[in-house]
Amino acid sequence: MKGKILVFFGLLLASGMLFASEPHENEAQDEDFNVTDFVMNHIKDSHNWHILEYTDKTGKAHAVSIPLPVILIHEGKPVCFMSSKFHHGHAVVTKNGNHYFLHEGTIYVTDENGTIEESYDEEKEATVIVNEKPMDFSITKNVAGMFVTALIMLLVFISVARAYKKRPGRPAGLQGFMEPLILFVRDDIAKPNIGEKYERYLPYILTVFFFILINNLLGLVPFFPGGANITGNISVTLTLALFTMIATNISGSKAYWKHIFNAPGVPWWLKFPIPIMPVVEFIGILSKPFALMIRLFANITAGHIIVMSLVAVIFIFKAIGMSAISVPFVLFIDVLEILVAFIQAYIFTLLSCLFIGLAVQSDH
Repeated sequence: MKGKILVFFGLLLASGMLFASEPHENEAQDEDFNVTDFVMNHIKDSHNWHILEYTDKTGKAHAVSIPLPVILIHEGKPVCFMSSKFHHGHAVVTKNGNHYFLHEGTIYVTDENGTIEESYDEEKEATVIVNEKPMDFSITKNVAGMFVTALIMLLVFISVARAYKKRPGRPAGLQGFMEPLILFVRDDIAKPNIGEKYERYLPYILTVFFFILINNLLGLVPFFPGGANITGNISVTLTLALFTMIATNISGSKAYWKHIFNAPGVPWWLKFPIPIMPVVEFIGILSKPFALMIRLFANITAGHIIVMSLVAVIFIFKAIGMSAISVPFVLFIDVLEILVAFIQAYIFTLLSCLFIGLAVQSDH
């Protein structure tokens, strides 16, 4: 029974990915089908939440999406409107006498025709856009996805907390499902790696674990409210890594900082007159969160790219028969990605606990 459920869920993901990835404006029939654009458009952030596409009786393609708030700071003034005014990048929005145009996911200040000016940069040896870019604080798809994750976490954990008050020691339903996961994080990740002071950091560790896990799983669902590539966004993984770095260094004991600036057992000539070892140790403070950031970002993004590349095979060969080969591979990768979703949440949490544990130890 469990095997049938797993296969059904995988087929749902695969078929949903194919449906959500239907090319716009008969893209599959275009001889110049661009695989890179096809893949990147589905993993990068956007100013609206794409739901589906359909073709009417006349053969014209229509996109259905949820508009999101656009919040800009330009010339010291806030500029707010809904992303639907861009009409999927085909219209110029005029606010406060200025014109704004959405070009390849970025908002630029243009003329009333939405002209994008380009210039060749000799230093970069590439063509760059010279239009002014306002400060963008918009609620993008990834930001909205994080709000969805936060709402899910609030509903789940508030429900579980209330269940413990009503029937302590008798877990059932959602409470019974969540308890093993919570105990796993506490007893197998936090306690062994942080030590006696683990309870102080347990709220953060649990939050990080379930935040990453839920975002990973929702990213595999190709329809609303899933599909946002949140943990595949390097800005998100950078922020999570910075939280771990701050928690680690704020909690650092005297022994921790002594080991960085005056490592015991190291020859004096490695510390004076040129502080080689302190510099190396200080680089380690930065490299640890950097490793956390890259590991999570790279693994999640790679999974999405592989899935979308397999889907693109159908459009490259322009044959629906290729789905007989593509869909099984997509199904296999999707099932593998479910495992990766748990593994990456586990690794990020484990390493965070390890770094914090090394900082709070009073001994060496």
